Amino acid sequence: MRTLVVCGLCCAAGLTTALPAALRAAPSVLQGPQAAVADTAATVRLDIPVQPLADALAALARQTGLRLKVEAPLAGLRAGPVVGTMTPAEGLRRLLAGSGLAVRFADAGSAIVVAAGAAPVAGKADGYALGRVLVTGEAARRRGYVASRTRTATKTDTPLRDTPQAVTVVSRDLIADQAMQGMQDLARYVPGVTMGQGEGHRDAPTIRGNSSTADFFVDGVRDDAQYFRDLYNVERVEALKGANAMIFGRGGGGGVINRVSKEAQWAPTRALTLTGGAFDQRRGAVDVGQGFGTAVAARVNGMYERAGGFRDRADLTRFGVNPTLALTAGARTVVRLGYEWFGDDRNVDRGVPSFRGAPSGGDPTTFFGNPDSSYSALRVHAGTMTVDHEAGRGVTVRNRTRWARYDKFYQNVFPGAVNAAGTQVALSAYANATDRANLFNQTDVTWAVSTGRVRHTLLAGAELGRQASDNYRETGYFGGTATSTSVPFASPTVSIPVTFRQSATDADNRATTTVASAYVQDQVALTSQLQAVVGLRAERFDIRFQNHRNGQTLRRDDRMLSPRAGLVYKPMEPVSVYGSYGVSFLPSSGDQFSSLTATTQTLEPERFRNRELGAKWDVNRDLALTGAIFRLDRTNTSAPDPTDPTRTVQTGSQRTTGWELGLTGQLTDRWQVAGGYAAQRAEIVSTTAAAKAGQTVALVPRETFSLWNRVRVAPILSAGLGVVQQAKMYAAIDNAVTLPGFTRVDGALFLSLGAHARAQLNVENLLDARYYATSHGNNNIMPGAPRTLRLTLSTGF
Repeated sequence: MRTLVVCGLCCAAGLTTALPAALRAAPSVLQGPQAAVADTAATVRLDIPVQPLADALAALARQTGLRLKVEAPLAGLRAGPVVGTMTPAEGLRRLLAGSGLAVRFADAGSAIVVAAGAAPVAGKADGYALGRVLVTGEAARRRGYVASRTRTATKTDTPLRDTPQAVTVVSRDLIADQAMQGMQDLARYVPGVTMGQGEGHRDAPTIRGNSSTADFFVDGVRDDAQYFRDLYNVERVEALKGANAMIFGRGGGGGVINRVSKEAQWAPTRALTLTGGAFDQRRGAVDVGQGFGTAVAARVNGMYERAGGFRDRADLTRFGVNPTLALTAGARTVVRLGYEWFGDDRNVDRGVPSFRGAPSGGDPTTFFGNPDSSYSALRVHAGTMTVDHEAGRGVTVRNRTRWARYDKFYQNVFPGAVNAAGTQVALSAYANATDRANLFNQTDVTWAVSTGRVRHTLLAGAELGRQASDNYRETGYFGGTATSTSVPFASPTVSIPVTFRQSATDADNRATTTVASAYVQDQVALTSQLQAVVGLRAERFDIRFQNHRNGQTLRRDDRMLSPRAGLVYKPMEPVSVYGSYGVSFLPSSGDQFSSLTATTQTLEPERFRNRELGAKWDVNRDLALTGAIFRLDRTNTSAPDPTDPTRTVQTGSQRTTGWELGLTGQLTDRWQVAGGYAAQRAEIVSTTAAAKAGQTVALVPRETFSLWNRVRVAPILSAGLGVVQQAKMYAAIDNAVTLPGFTRVDGALFLSLGAHARAQLNVENLLDARYYATSHGNNNIMPGAPRTLRLTLSTGF
């Protein structure tokens, strides 16, 4: 610990430039070009007991590095306990609650404590002049790429090192450095995850050999509609691998992807990002937040984008607005409210067909089908409310409610098989509309207690949910009568009139599901070196399926028990070795409740069992190395029909075995890395009519490797270089079409334009490699983009 006195100026930029040379040389501020990424939500672990307020403020400064000045009498004032993981601003707000004092922030790392109602100083930062500022402790460190803790994997604040599960966290800094905008960008740097084509209108990850469109969560709550998610309002993204329904409920057999949202904080946020690049991309994003005394904080994130694409006739328009509000109700209760309005309109592109067991040749930009009749429109409205309450004696209560409405329509004219001569390609068409309303409520009660020398973190919780989905599908008829037509392979972009109307088998239904579950978990510190996690969820999933075509009503009620167990051994403090076991279930109605029939109504849920051994090593506070080996067994599996991807067929059972490595953080003060390696083998175990035993599951390459490097080459200049390598994989479960392996190289340059602004140039596919990234069946294969340049200007604090 050290104490420094520095001369502050009256603005955030002055505070940065006035720091003494010794402090500027610390790793925490040796990121000049990174400074423009506003960081008001970096969290730290606080443990401040009841004590005089002056001592509590000093402890806060030591534990967070917050630059703090006090211009109010503190004599006789005491602070209650502040324990947990939170931002420095949140910790300061809790310490001052009920004291009659107020706080004003100049930036995320500098604050002044004054008497409530003190007169502001005109023209000064946040209305207050910052004179000589007392800095106690290390300077606040930027987060960088590494994350040390999460509450998603266990629903409790737990170090990642003590979590018996493979977890990859993609931080906001890594998202910014690579100019990521969606899940497809993110998956490249998550070991064991590949992203499917999703018919050109939705995210479709394959995690440990299990594909899904529904295993997405927002702040731990289900977000299972089919659409492309944007990252404009995301603090970080967590990929949790392996079956673990104990935490997340049904599904999630291979793992889940959870987005952690940006929330209102008491420290100020001012960020503006403008992006332009190849294929007419234009994108702007804003992030503005402010605290108003100690009682209220507000924040607004917004985004708008227009873009084309490397494929012919590509077109994209999307927007998002996400205001959030934080309200205090006493010293121990915080209420957070949020609302998001998100829209995505785009051309639906299903890629190119195959020919003789491989992607068909020709110009990779060519559109197959009718682009005028291929488009998607999405609107999402989502409201959230979270109440956090510290009840005392180690007990905390969290209640979270999320309501979301998804209105999605898409139609497409897309390619099928190429004839034997390679001269003609078949086209088909259909349209689909889905209107879904989700309502979920979760209540979690945690209790930290000791029994002798054994420490427990007990969790008890419940989740209630209701989802109502209306589905309506129409088949495309060419010339008013034919459900398919053939066009020349050499000129497959057509404007053939298509009429959409219902065929005899098209969906017209309403699916209503209700979920009720209760779960308990105990994280036990048996000794300083040995910890255990045991838990169990009891879940009831009821679905009522109304077929408007024939008046049939189907219903199924599943009751599932999902256990979880893990053991963590720490031979030394920065190293842990673990073993874990988890079970998940997927009801027979499938990911999207659309596959319930009189036949599937009788089927038991699919079952996923994950066994995993792993090790985690925090090499230092800024560098983490992880590894895991696993076996995941899935019974009563299903997969898209290789000849008709719109149908689902049962494939019996499958097994995925493999291992993975991850490396994230700072190798030196100048060099940051993020990447991983995964080796997987996903095979059909039991033969069925659709797949033979021994065949490989689609979209699971035997090996993937990714490594991103960012190196500071000068005080205001950094460079980035990334490599993504993927082995060959099959396009469908019949293993008839192979997507070749590939290597892609990305690069970036970062230039500081002052204390709070930067410019960055990202070049994707730097060497202009030709490759095929993914597919949706044998004849919907998506070529990878050629060399793509993107320039981003950002400013903020």
